[in-house]
Amino acid sequence: MKKLWVRGLLLGACFHGIATPSGAQTLARAEAGAESILVTARLRPEDAQSVPVSLSVVDGSELTNTRTDNTQQLQFLAPSLNYGSPNPRNTSYTIRGLGSSVVAIAQSNDGLEPGVGFYVDGVYHARPATAAFDFMDLDRVEILRGPQGTVFGKNSTAGAISITTKAPSFAFETRGEISGGDFGYFQAKGYVTGPISQEVALRFSGSLTRRGGVLYNAFDHGTDNDIGNLAVRGELLYQPSADFHLRFSADYSQFVNHCCTQVYVTVGQTLKPSARQFPAMAAALNYAPSSTNPYDRVADIDAALGVNTDEGGLGANADWNLGAVTLTAISGYRWWNWDAANDRDYTSIPVQLLQHIPSYQRQFSQEFRIASNGANTIDYVAGLYWFYQRITGTPITGYGPRAAFWLLGPAPQFPTNLLDGYRTDGFTRFNTFSYAAFGEATWHVTEALSVTGGIRYTYEDKDGSYASTVSGGLQTANQTLINAQLSILRPQSYTATVSDGSPSGRATISYRITDGIMAYGTYSRGSKSGGINMSGLPLNPSNLPALSTAVIKPEENTSWEVGFKTRLLDDHLLFNIDAFDTTVRDFQANVVDTGPGALRGYLANIDKVRVQGVEVDSNFVVDDHLSGHMSATYSAGKYASYQNGPCPLELIASATTVCNLSGRPLSGLPVWALSAGGEYSYPVALLDTEGQAYLHGEYSYRSKMYGDPSDSRYTLTPGYSLLTASLGLRDGPWDFSVWVRNLTNEHYLQNVTVQAGNSGLVLGTPGDPRTAGVTLRATF
Repeated sequence: MKKLWVRGLLLGACFHGIATPSGAQTLARAEAGAESILVTARLRPEDAQSVPVSLSVVDGSELTNTRTDNTQQLQFLAPSLNYGSPNPRNTSYTIRGLGSSVVAIAQSNDGLEPGVGFYVDGVYHARPATAAFDFMDLDRVEILRGPQGTVFGKNSTAGAISITTKAPSFAFETRGEISGGDFGYFQAKGYVTGPISQEVALRFSGSLTRRGGVLYNAFDHGTDNDIGNLAVRGELLYQPSADFHLRFSADYSQFVNHCCTQVYVTVGQTLKPSARQFPAMAAALNYAPSSTNPYDRVADIDAALGVNTDEGGLGANADWNLGAVTLTAISGYRWWNWDAANDRDYTSIPVQLLQHIPSYQRQFSQEFRIASNGANTIDYVAGLYWFYQRITGTPITGYGPRAAFWLLGPAPQFPTNLLDGYRTDGFTRFNTFSYAAFGEATWHVTEALSVTGGIRYTYEDKDGSYASTVSGGLQTANQTLINAQLSILRPQSYTATVSDGSPSGRATISYRITDGIMAYGTYSRGSKSGGINMSGLPLNPSNLPALSTAVIKPEENTSWEVGFKTRLLDDHLLFNIDAFDTTVRDFQANVVDTGPGALRGYLANIDKVRVQGVEVDSNFVVDDHLSGHMSATYSAGKYASYQNGPCPLELIASATTVCNLSGRPLSGLPVWALSAGGEYSYPVALLDTEGQAYLHGEYSYRSKMYGDPSDSRYTLTPGYSLLTASLGLRDGPWDFSVWVRNLTNEHYLQNVTVQAGNSGLVLGTPGDPRTAGVTLRATF
């Protein structure tokens, strides 16, 4: 670890900061030091260094310079943010290890709300999958840590990702960018903005990304896991005076890819008889993995593969400055459509041949706010919020001719064709109505001492219905064989409702020790309403759905935080540090059925989860040519009480069982995460003008972590470091660069999965290998 810190400090001394955990700044390359950046973490413009809130900020120029296109890449600029996405639907993002769930696969359950709010121009995006789309034409991204319900419309118990797009301008400007690289990579981006009249301005932007597959499929000799993204956005600004503006926006994004599959990682030994473990079963079918090295990037699947998803929406943001206060109204309508095909056994053995979870989501939201203007003895913001969403789904699963052998056992006990063609077709519907009132006020007791208090009350109504039927497979009157079929797929039908109201709040004391040093302490409580299981229920002793498990209890988050924000050496050095302690009771996650029947996962509450940690960052300007930064996060997360957890692979036997995971590490959370990056520039003569040559670099490190909620030793993913660099020339409006990602060709896994049926096979998605390319950009 000492070597890691030395390496990080050296990089911090050499490279300019990309993002910092406690108020990242855009650093001016001038002797004046670091310039301020305005954020709206408390819904009014403030200098990030003066806000007693733990946050990270990455502005639009840094997103461009670091080639950060989406939330997955954003995590490498903000160490406290973790992102997982085996496929876009199962996207999961957490802050300080907390969020939607401890496991990404739970995101396929539409009755679970994310704990980290995802906002674009103040509009809440209810489905985590919408965060998988590419960024486009952004002003900044703010990552806020801890409960945020007292200032944000939708309650966000673990934090928020708040994205602000660039507004239309009354000065004409246009930018175009084109990139090309390995694996057929091609990306084109651009925007144009300008006035239509003295009161109306327009902005239009678009992005197109294409890349070939990085996995070779040994079964059909094609390539998998390619990229095909498209996004467009249009915005109209009406500003009849300096005191009023109204922004209308419309956007559309599409994700059509031949993805997302995984490759062989390892085989774990279970407690099942040796004949029912992967080596013996594969040998019985004369099957051998095409490669046992995940970094050969060889997949081997025989089922259909593909993703076809799109999202978009309409928005209206109005601000009216009345002098003492500003009134704000934010209206949003959004949709999300999803369909995908996948091979859930991840082999060319015909076990599962059909897997779809088509989903269609629609949402409406309305927010009204009032906020004080200027510097007052008491500053405040208050608001009302309404939200509605509907999600419908038609899940489909179907099995092939080897499913009976693989999932149940060999013939003659189970006929070979018992599950051949056996399938389930379902229909789900989930509705949410949410109402909230919130407010926060800051009393400036003296010039140095301030006290902030905020409160929120949320009331939500939810209702859901689930129905599934089964068909196909061997038609038989043998009850034992029928029961065997039902242990794999079982028809169900149920409805459920949940209604609850809950308060949440935040209290902060901040004290400015000197002009450049501020200390603060915060206590906050957040609450996430109860949810509904929307992917099937465990069964009671009568083989009927256990309706008592249809509804899960609300989640309560309690967080303590203390920190310092500093500006030192005439603003040439920014040094921020905070420590936090967060406890979540009734944590909403995927747990395991303790009753009779097949081992089934479903939504329920974990008694207690706790995360403690420290976040540090430093930013400094050396001179006009060089600036640097290093940020790091230490997070110790554990299941404080988790009695009925899923057993790790090495403890799974043939019978249904559960394991006590209390005291075990929280999965998906690296203990250490570090990022550093920066730029060195120098004037050069280019033809008859003076241009600028620059070297830009980024470094990130994440320590080992468990990739599966059971904390199986077979899913412990090693730590890894990533280094990216670019070399370029700027001359007036032109910018040309050559770049390399994953410069050292580091081998790492993005996620891991235990094969359905618990044969012992562990799959994973390897991170992209070293890739290089060029980018040409022009702004006029």
